[in-house]
Amino acid sequence: MTDAPSPPATRLAVFGGGTMGAALLGGLLAAGWAAPEDLAVVEVSEARRKELVERFPGVQVLAGLTRPADAALLAVKPGEIATVCRACAAARVERVLSVAAGVTTASIEAALGTKAAVVRAMPNTPALVGAGAAAIAAGSRATDADLDWAAGILSAVGIVVRVPEYQLDAVTGLSGSGPAYLFLVAEALIDAGVLAGLAREVSRDLVVQLLVGSARLLAESGQSAESLRHGVTSPGGTTAAGLHALEEAAVRAAFVNAVTAATARSKQLAGS
Repeated sequence: MTDAPSPPATRLAVFGGGTMGAALLGGLLAAGWAAPEDLAVVEVSEARRKELVERFPGVQVLAGLTRPADAALLAVKPGEIATVCRACAAARVERVLSVAAGVTTASIEAALGTKAAVVRAMPNTPALVGAGAAAIAAGSRATDADLDWAAGILSAVGIVVRVPEYQLDAVTGLSGSGPAYLFLVAEALIDAGVLAGLAREVSRDLVVQLLVGSARLLAESGQSAESLRHGVTSPGGTTAAGLHALEEAAVRAAFVNAVTAATARSKQLAGS
């Protein structure tokens, strides 16, 4: 009597089925990166597992990884990394992509205790709508091929840039925290429109399209932000008056300070 053949290895195991893990999983499926049956998501919450089963038909939704896996995506809280790395080692994972905030590649490599290649990434929440911006950095054993692999995953939900790991704190302060800065701007502009006499729904619609349209113009025109700003600012006009008020309020400096403070906090968290 011969032993039954071992099941094939899962192509990618996603640890953590929360907001970011589910967004990346959905992006991979939409992009045709892998067939559903080649993917697994490991989620400790039973209620969340039920949601994932309904959302991603054909994907293995597990409480724990019970079969070998070629690679793993770590989308869990920093405090869960050690446990997840032990599961990755047991599954003989050869590549790891981590989006856990503040956890260094050296820490992940030590927790794995294997020769697996580790790539660390900092994505942001617009990945939820396929418009994210992520930066990736290589661990000590990661090659260009490993970075290409990681970029292939993250590009399913947005753009990807490559930076040395020490710059990921700055990425966190800029694009990782950046959506919150822009949402605050949106709140303020909506309120300003209401104060100027517009209905709140009208003000909101105008502000949302203002941000979408301005971002597209900056992305597609090939012009710098400074050039585009000059293009809409007539001498002595309404825009010049508004910009003067913003400069008097030191709004430019406030954004610089926000990115600097968030970068510093990212470094503190990484060292804690």
